Amino acid sequence: MLIHPQFDPIAFSIGPLGVHWYGLMYLLGFLAFWLLGRRRAQDYWRGVTPDDVENLLFWGVFGVVLGGRLGYCLFYQPAWYLTHPLQIFSVWQGGMSAHGGLLGVLIVMALYVRRHGMRFWQLTDFVAPLVPLGLFFGRIGNFINGELWGRPASPDLPWAMIFPQAQDGGISRHPSQLYEAGLEGLALFVVIWLYSRKPRPVGRTAALFALGLWGSAVCERILPRTRCVSWIAGIGAFSRTVAYAAADSRRADALGLGGTPAYLNLQLKK
Repeated sequence: MLIHPQFDPIAFSIGPLGVHWYGLMYLLGFLAFWLLGRRRAQDYWRGVTPDDVENLLFWGVFGVVLGGRLGYCLFYQPAWYLTHPLQIFSVWQGGMSAHGGLLGVLIVMALYVRRHGMRFWQLTDFVAPLVPLGLFFGRIGNFINGELWGRPASPDLPWAMIFPQAQDGGISRHPSQLYEAGLEGLALFVVIWLYSRKPRPVGRTAALFALGLWGSAVCERILPRTRCVSWIAGIGAFSRTVAYAAADSRRADALGLGGTPAYLNLQLKK
């Protein structure tokens, strides 16, 4: 049985400025998006240029941070943040919502394709393989912060871990942050990256990504953390919607999605 090392939340300092591990993990996720995105943009048939990658990254940062933070505040502790509104801006203290960040990115992408006359599903196919590594780094950040620990585990389990931050009297738990980093992070990245190396029907890569997240959520029913229920509901509902609509672009048109989720009420140029 292991004990969480309780890392210092500050990775390093530059003068009076402390750089937190949590923020550093986000930076690594954005860097991976930029490097891999520029690599994918070299394939002309994807319909995305290196300039598009940089623009998407710039606006995507706002979508991830604002969506993730507001999602956490509104979905998990709305009463507390309504009475302490200034704490919403304390991002360095942790507290980000995966589905809030995903929704923020979707909104950014929908606005981007509207402005540049692109197809929504084509852009999601491009972006989908770039997301899992961001999820990976985010879960590593959760582990470093000692948050989102899993359910109690048998002390005989070699990797069972005590999280002193839980203040539960030293109960051994599953390090579910690491499970998720491997499952919805590395494993999903490898599968989608390999699948999307050659041209696929529009929407299929996005559908595979959505189904991968849904499968990860189902696995969390077996190896869950303490507050996974709403995450599962949000990601599961979104994943099933995207998988159904994007698996056949003609079906998406027949549903009147116009290349983007219907609830955004946006008519995109074709």
